[in-house]
Amino acid sequence: MSFLLGGCTGNREPQVRPPGDEASMKTQALKLGAKVLQTDSPLDPIDVYLVGFHPMKHDPSHQMEAHHFCKQVNEDFAQCVLFDGNTRTANLNGIEYIISERLFSQLPAEERRYWHPHNGEILSGQLVAPGIPAVAEKELMKSKINSYGKTWHLWATNRGDELPLGEPLLAWSFNRDGEAKPGLVEDRDKRMGISSAEKRHERRELVTLAQPQFGVDALKNSFEGPVTPIAGVEERQAQAK
Repeated sequence: MSFLLGGCTGNREPQVRPPGDEASMKTQALKLGAKVLQTDSPLDPIDVYLVGFHPMKHDPSHQMEAHHFCKQVNEDFAQCVLFDGNTRTANLNGIEYIISERLFSQLPAEERRYWHPHNGEILSGQLVAPGIPAVAEKELMKSKINSYGKTWHLWATNRGDELPLGEPLLAWSFNRDGEAKPGLVEDRDKRMGISSAEKRHERRELVTLAQPQFGVDALKNSFEGPVTPIAGVEERQAQAK
């Protein structure tokens, strides 16, 4: 299912700007020429804009807001480029692939540990699609229930890194209330003029569609402070051989 990219609301500027000289006249001319002459681009069909949050799997205290610009390739597969904001100067800081439960079930057990579950993000109201009507957003979230994502962040701009440094970081998802650091979700909601609590209420009937997912308990007991379950978000136990 594909949705037209909505207008970006509640702009978030990049948290860092990479070092370097201003683009020369020659560079600007080359950019302009490429824009005019090189018309075919895999970025042209980007048609879904999502905003959510990621803790890093091997360091859950490292959490960031992630702006996803996605291409829905087919009913079971989407690919997204991730940015630290939604303005023209935003920094590209990661990638995410999204697959359906059907495709996930075909993965070998060793591969599954890289894929995080999405039901917690959807049913909590944290994952949003700004700029499209509420009915369309709900339908989009319905199409992503029980899906999984494989996400690598390449640049920790939220920590002030001026360049992409170190190894790629495997990201995960929040699966319980209280796992996100205080203010992380609230700041996004205020800036973008939305309410995660209202989104959760609007999606309450999607709980009946949610199946237990692998990875819900992958970071259990890895966060500071009390946590509480999210209705419909449960760990799927591996079948004994």
